[in-house]
Amino acid sequence: MAKAKKRTYYSLDRILSRKATYNMIIGERSNGKTYACLKLGLTRYVEAGEQMALIRRWDTDYKGKNGQSMFDSLERNGVIQELTGGEWTGVYYWSGRWYLCRYDENGKRERDDVPFCYAFAVSTGEHDKSTSYPGIKTVVFDEFLTRTQYLPNEFVLYMNLLSTIIRDRADVKIFMLGNTVNKFCPYFGEMGLTHIWKMKQGDIDVYRYGESKLTVAVEYCKANKEGKPSDVYFAFDNPKLAMITGGEWEIDIYPHSPYKYRPKDVLFTYWIQFDRHLLQCEVIQYEDAYYTYIHRKTGDIKHPERDLVFSPEWSPLPNWRRNLLRPTDDIGKKIMLHYKQDKIFYQDNEIGEIVRNYMIWCGKEAR
Repeated sequence: MAKAKKRTYYSLDRILSRKATYNMIIGERSNGKTYACLKLGLTRYVEAGEQMALIRRWDTDYKGKNGQSMFDSLERNGVIQELTGGEWTGVYYWSGRWYLCRYDENGKRERDDVPFCYAFAVSTGEHDKSTSYPGIKTVVFDEFLTRTQYLPNEFVLYMNLLSTIIRDRADVKIFMLGNTVNKFCPYFGEMGLTHIWKMKQGDIDVYRYGESKLTVAVEYCKANKEGKPSDVYFAFDNPKLAMITGGEWEIDIYPHSPYKYRPKDVLFTYWIQFDRHLLQCEVIQYEDAYYTYIHRKTGDIKHPERDLVFSPEWSPLPNWRRNLLRPTDDIGKKIMLHYKQDKIFYQDNEIGEIVRNYMIWCGKEAR
C-alpha cells in the first residue's frame, strides 16, 4: 500500500527572517498560520517566561467552550507535553487567561501559577486600559479580516488596544492573521499597505515608514500543493469557493453592463472614492433601460470642486458627500434608489467588491 503523502503546513520561518515589527499573514483557511503563531507564543513562554496576547474582534469569541478550545490542536498533537518536558499536558482557560495545566491520578487539575496567554477583544479594549501587561512579548490578532462588518473606527481601537498592551516598550512582536475573505479591508489603507492587491501567492512585501524603525511584513501564503482532505467537499464549479480550497481572494460574482452604451447615453456622472480606489459611476439611459454602471477611474477627478463625490473622507466642499445611504438632496435620493432597486452594474467583480465594502461602511455609519 502506498504511503499517504504528509501535508505541509504553514511555517513562520520566511516572515520571521524579515525581522519586522508587524507580521501580517494572509492565506487559505486551515493552512496552519494560527497554529504556528500560537506554538511560537507558547514556546517563548516555556523557554523565556514571555507571555502572549491573543486578540479577536469580539469578546464573544472567548465565551465558554470557544475560549477553552483555542489551544486544543497544540494539546492534541502533544506539543505542550513536548515543550514542557512532560511537566504540563494541557491548557486551562479561566476569566480571559490561559494557563498550562495537568491532571493527577485522581483527575484533579493542577495549573501553573501565572497565565501564559491573555485574551483581548478590539470591541472591549477600553476595559483593559487600567491594567498593565509587562510580560507580554507576542501579540496575535487572529481573523482580523472579515467579510461582514468592521467596528466603527476599528483601526484606531486596535491601535489603542496595542498601546495598552505595549505601554512604553519596544520588544513586542505582533502578528495579524487573516483568511482571504476580503481583498478590500480598511486595515490595508490605514497601514499604508498599497501593494496587497497586486501580491501573488508566496510573496512577502516589507513596508517602511520614513525615518522610523517601524516595519510591516505582509505574506500572502502559498497554496498547499497537496491540498486538504476536506477540499473534496468544496469541489463545486463555483469560483467563490477558491478561497477555501486554494487561498485565492473571496470575490462575489457581480452583474456587468448589459449594454454597450455610447457617451450620449450617460445622463449623469458621480464618483466613489473609497480605500484609495476611485470609481466612476455613470447613470445611463439606454432605450427603455435606466441603470448605473461603475468602473475604474484612472487619474484624478477632472472637476473635484463641482463633481459629486461620495467618500468616507471629510471635506468642506459642498459637492462632497460621505454617506450615499443618507441623501440630503433630490439627486442623492435618485442615486440611492438605483442601489435599493439593484440597478447597479460593474466593470468587473473587483469593482463590485469595492462598492460592496463602501456600502457596508455606509450602512454602519447610517445607524
